[in-house]
Amino acid sequence: MQTKDYADYAVSGADAAAVEQLETACYEFRCYIRDPVATVNAALAQAPQMAMGHVLHAYLHLLGTEPAAIPVARQSYDAAITLAANDRERRHLDAVRLLTEGLWRNAARTLEDLSIEYPRDALALQAGHQIDFFVGDSRMLRDRIARALPAWREDMTGYHALLGMYAFGLEETGDYAKAEAFGRRGVELDPRDGWSQHAVAHVMEMQSRQRDGIAWMRDNAEAWSNESFFAVHNWWHLALYHLDLGEIDNVLKLYDGPIHGNRSTVILEMIDASAMLWRLMLRGIDVGRRWEALADNWAPVAGSGNYAFNDMHAMMAFVGAGRGDAVHTVLQAQEAAAGQDGDNAGFIRDAGRAATRAIKAFGDRDYAETIRLLRPIRSTAHRFGGSHAQRDVIDLTLIEAALRSGENRLAQALAAERAAAKAGNPFSQSLLQRSGLAAPAV
Repeated sequence: MQTKDYADYAVSGADAAAVEQLETACYEFRCYIRDPVATVNAALAQAPQMAMGHVLHAYLHLLGTEPAAIPVARQSYDAAITLAANDRERRHLDAVRLLTEGLWRNAARTLEDLSIEYPRDALALQAGHQIDFFVGDSRMLRDRIARALPAWREDMTGYHALLGMYAFGLEETGDYAKAEAFGRRGVELDPRDGWSQHAVAHVMEMQSRQRDGIAWMRDNAEAWSNESFFAVHNWWHLALYHLDLGEIDNVLKLYDGPIHGNRSTVILEMIDASAMLWRLMLRGIDVGRRWEALADNWAPVAGSGNYAFNDMHAMMAFVGAGRGDAVHTVLQAQEAAAGQDGDNAGFIRDAGRAATRAIKAFGDRDYAETIRLLRPIRSTAHRFGGSHAQRDVIDLTLIEAALRSGENRLAQALAAERAAAKAGNPFSQSLLQRSGLAAPAV
């Protein structure tokens, strides 16, 4: 039995009602709203033979870097692999299998080839785009979408999401004007599109447009935050603007509210919490007992060692809370992972080991070691994932280590570099002043 989806591609093992449910789940995933897992489960209850339902269920568990979700995704793959499936669906299943094996780059290539043959498959584009982010491939973040755009029209279901993905790829490759235009259009087409909203937020972060960014996020907050499982990251972007302006009360209010007020144990949300507290700590802000609560939530996954970018942020929490045993657990798990098959071993070797150990060294006040570890990876840190805005914590930690260690010439060079890249940023000016390159404002 085959029915067509909204892109006019055949869906095996499903009737029209099940495909409608599947499309609803895909929409929720594209906008990062509601509960697409529950929706796809409902679709599979109607049509358990629908391979694409199992595929989506697997992606929803694999694209959050949650170690406990990998076995769930494998079960989805096992359930689908014996079902009737067409060429497009089999390619998706190949990508799912590769992801469960930790072969992120091979999965990205599989989805790249799928999208060349089936450019209107929005799920393939979204899954591939997310993988490009996790492996730090900024060019493919942009070009995977650019290749497909000619096959789309504005009236097609999901077009807003393509604009948002393209906008983020453009931003990560430095084309800020085009990125903002595409991201704004994505939000115009669907105000619930949290990824388009986020792409524009990244542009304003990179251009040091803090007041514009605050207005952009607050003016549309109900649309992008309501029932959104991406809201924490967008609230984090809002907090970054306030942080650069020195509005610490606003930052702490956002942290204690939508960023980590519910003490989330979702890894991507704990990353945002760690990243914000670490930035505050670098500025000498006392965050009270917040580190302890966050470290408690990181503790169950301290030894997972499944994604190096997560390790760095777990280390921040454990260093901040003074959890020596957990620090040791992260380092042991990371070293074990470095010797295994899969792409994470490369992430660790390329950047993750140095970044994670540098966070520990900074916590130990061994600023010379922090500098030694971070300087060589500044140009290669994209290899373990994250965005420019997220990886900025590496540069911030390096600058602060140089300032605290008395490496004045290095501190001045780094502060001048940052001021040039983020002209008009109040925090950049404060770093110049601390390094001795600029007179204090009168």
